[in-house]
Amino acid sequence: MTKPRVLISDKMDPNAAKIFEERGCDVDVITGETPEQLIARIGDYDGLAIRSSTKVTKAILDAAKNLKVIGRAGIGVDNVDIPAASAQGVVVMNTPFGNSITTAEHAIALMFALARQIPEANAQTQDGKWPKNDFMGVEVTGKTLGLIGAGNIGSIVASRALGLKMKVVAFDPFLTPERAVEMGVEKVDLDTLLARADFITLHTPLTDQTRNILSAENIAKTKKGVRIINCARGGLIDEAALKDALDSGQVAGAALDVFQTEPAKESPLFGTPNFICTPHLGASTNEAQVNVALQVAEQMADYLVNGGVTNALNMPSLSAEEAPKLKPYMALAEQLGSLVGQLTTGAIPRVSIHAEGAAAELNIKPIVAAVLAGFLRVQSDTVNMVNAPFLAKERGIEVREVKTEKAGDYHTLIRVSVKTDAGERSVAGTLFSNAEPRLVELFGIKVEAELAGHMMYIVNEDAPGFIGRIGTLLGEAGINIGTFNLGRRAAGGEAVLLLSVDSPVPADVIAKARDVPGVKRVMALAF
Repeated sequence: MTKPRVLISDKMDPNAAKIFEERGCDVDVITGETPEQLIARIGDYDGLAIRSSTKVTKAILDAAKNLKVIGRAGIGVDNVDIPAASAQGVVVMNTPFGNSITTAEHAIALMFALARQIPEANAQTQDGKWPKNDFMGVEVTGKTLGLIGAGNIGSIVASRALGLKMKVVAFDPFLTPERAVEMGVEKVDLDTLLARADFITLHTPLTDQTRNILSAENIAKTKKGVRIINCARGGLIDEAALKDALDSGQVAGAALDVFQTEPAKESPLFGTPNFICTPHLGASTNEAQVNVALQVAEQMADYLVNGGVTNALNMPSLSAEEAPKLKPYMALAEQLGSLVGQLTTGAIPRVSIHAEGAAAELNIKPIVAAVLAGFLRVQSDTVNMVNAPFLAKERGIEVREVKTEKAGDYHTLIRVSVKTDAGERSVAGTLFSNAEPRLVELFGIKVEAELAGHMMYIVNEDAPGFIGRIGTLLGEAGINIGTFNLGRRAAGGEAVLLLSVDSPVPADVIAKARDVPGVKRVMALAF
């Protein structure tokens, strides 16, 4: 079996390459290339490991015909075109925990530097002055710290601030009341935070919702004399508005580690009194750089070799421990999705995935992605579990997930339902004791079948001699039948016939089958 090939295109700890090799990957370390050079090279690789220098654009992704995963050694993925990667079916991973402590500590360091005006005092002292009376700082003890973003890094900052005897308020739409109590912070809305905070730190990704979250309007709502620290992402603060607020005294001090444009060769803030800046050093410690390099190598190798998905930004996470257990369910889910996709026509506004019994105890996200992949692959053979949810959303398909822990007729069951012009239609399948997927229900008719290879689907009136007529037709066409799978609503009513055959069924044979008395519908299927 050919080993997956990985390209490390940015400088990172050399142990990352060793991890790739130890875990079954071939790895090349080629850094400092131009976009044109990377475009010429990337087609040979299954994985691309980067830091912040490499910009993974749509043009690079278009050339990456074999690429399966991009791993960012760090948190921010502003340098990766995630929608383009998703559309191409490429997993994008980051390492959100490897540099969390380092970044949180930098935010605390900048808070102290602002509180005691350390950079300015240092510069004047080294300049031969003794400005003892020129710098009157403030204590942090007893002050209120406002967290904008209370995720991994924000929670670490909160714990450090509480240790400094500060009060902490947090604005984060995803912060639950229970988690706020656990962190020891008060959950508030943004306006309340702006009005109460003596110090504000930002710990949120840059999205359409967070861009310029500290706009001129919001900065005007802050407590007069507030001090603002940003070690998260450039673009969260309107830099021109911050400059005006510093000049007016509305903001007593600001410290930025990140800028809207980086490298920040110029900024309206440069030279402003009570402004401190560092060149994106939040993750720059030896420990952090080693951690994120090792983590990204472990995650990418796990995905390429074992199918485990960790810290992915565009598909459900799937641990190496979960993967073997979920693999047969995902095979079943993909088959059911493919069956529904082949048998339904017209616009499908909604797809529902129902996990019942033992299946309901599993991580359903990969199962849902597998259903969508099978369903949409009927339209394009480039669809996979990564881009299927993206494509479903793009097509306006509503995706519903349902879990029922109580088992029904089967100890484990996956049901896929679609909304059509004719109403709701569903198929269902289970796993036999040997973990083999089986169809057990087709549009309300009980039928047991293995979905594999070439098949023929027939809806007919239940009548004597029908199976013989179909067998004769296929025999005369030289098509060998593997299995017959039968089901019916009631004696003499509507019946379903699923045949597995050893070769594709030609269009003219399908046409002849439609002319057989009693046939209502006939289709060739492929899995």
